[in-house]
Amino acid sequence: MVRYEVIIYWSAEDKAFIAEVPELPGCMADGATYQEALVNVKVVIKEWIETAKELGRSIPEPKGRLVFA
Repeated sequence: MVRYEVIIYWSAEDKAFIAEVPELPGCMADGATYQEALVNVKVVIKEWIETAKELGRSIPEPKGRLVFA
């Protein structure tokens, strides 16, 4: 799996953990637990990259760091 920076935080409004991938615009997922949000965002990263390839869009190179908040 390619390593992109992931930021996870609690959203009181959504009552869920939100996992965002700043390097991939619009790439985010949520989950009832921290771990669930992380699992879900890994799926969304894969789908984001697959969709970008299908549409012929550029895919940013990962900075190679993970951040857990």
